[in-house]
Amino acid sequence: MKDKIIIKAGELFLKLGFKSVTMDDIANELGISKKTLYKYFNNKHSLVEETTSTLHESCLASVNMISERGYNAIEENFEIKKMFKEMFQNSPSSPIYQLKKYYPQVHQKTMEKEIVLFSECLKKNIEKGIKDGYYRKDTNVDLATQFYFSLVFSVHENTIENYKIPKLEQEVLVYHTRAIATEKGLQELNNQLKINQL
Repeated sequence: MKDKIIIKAGELFLKLGFKSVTMDDIANELGISKKTLYKYFNNKHSLVEETTSTLHESCLASVNMISERGYNAIEENFEIKKMFKEMFQNSPSSPIYQLKKYYPQVHQKTMEKEIVLFSECLKKNIEKGIKDGYYRKDTNVDLATQFYFSLVFSVHENTIENYKIPKLEQEVLVYHTRAIATEKGLQELNNQLKINQL
């Protein structure tokens, strides 16, 4: 039952926002009493915390699956961007913006985990791109990772309207890629932009 609650809460939080969804809403959607809900979660804060952690793990698993499909480094980044867009497309406002505003402690804990896990994925992507000739050999992997990560999360944390995020994310991805790409990488970037026109 606990897993069912987390899955349903995740769906509702992404669709309607962390602030507007109540414990009553979640109980009603699941057809259970609020008493049953409180048997597993002391309060909404603890439910938000566990749901966010589960969503984070789900995102990471999806990113790892994409990384294992054999895409080149630039194509891989566009596929990951596409996955995030699909995952959050029904959200009226940015989930990360909401989390930061209404649940700052949960946001901080989530960001600490994301910095470690997603930075590692991004580093691997850059190293693969260098090895395959898409990124320049003189790229400072740690700095490029840090810059890209900071820009992406700045977009999510500071943009209220979720519909604006895909365009901004793509601009950040283009900026990041152009900064470290070889001629071969720029050709692949142009190819991906044609395929992934917004």
